[in-house]
Amino acid sequence: MLVRVGAGLVVVAALIAALWLYARAWAPDRADYAVQGATIDGANGHVDWGTLAAQGADFAYIGVTGGTGVRDPAFAANWRGARAAGMRYGALMAYSLCRSPADQGTTFMTTVPRDNAALPPAIRLAFDPACGKRPRRDQLLSDLNTLVNLVESHAGKPVLLNVTEEFDEVYDVGSGINRTLWLDANFFPPDYASRSWVMWTATDMRHIDGANGPVRWNVVAP
Repeated sequence: MLVRVGAGLVVVAALIAALWLYARAWAPDRADYAVQGATIDGANGHVDWGTLAAQGADFAYIGVTGGTGVRDPAFAANWRGARAAGMRYGALMAYSLCRSPADQGTTFMTTVPRDNAALPPAIRLAFDPACGKRPRRDQLLSDLNTLVNLVESHAGKPVLLNVTEEFDEVYDVGSGINRTLWLDANFFPPDYASRSWVMWTATDMRHIDGANGPVRWNVVAP
């Protein structure tokens, strides 16, 4: 009996390892989603942008701030690297419920260069465990509109809103602000917003040559 139990545990462990390796390498089929790219920030360490492009990243969204609204120290190097590699690139800032929209807008404008070649900027809306503030929906939409206007006036392009499912359940941002949606859902297309998505983070587990650790892998709707 003990031998059988031990053999069963070995099989289960092997299956878990195989699934983990599959998840690390998985990306949606190019036949379904022709345009794919990565989100890159300081957590990914030194990025070899040429290698990242060779691994299939058509574009990159580069982190401007973390969830607390603190400027990502790797932003400038990543911005230059993506541009030098000939990759499409855009700025992604994480919205903080614990900082004023004016302060966050100032951070964006003093960090991200004006660049006509850049992709539309994106604002990520996700709850940060380090910030317990939860404003009413009307206040959140008002503050977010202020930030959107500041970012768009600097970038000269309409923003994308990268909304997590948890955040959307509380604030239903899609019905409150009419901007392009970028949603998250590992392995299966998301269906949680009030409007259709244009970009999807298909996995946050992908490991790819050119960047350290897992990257958030994004695809554009066909």
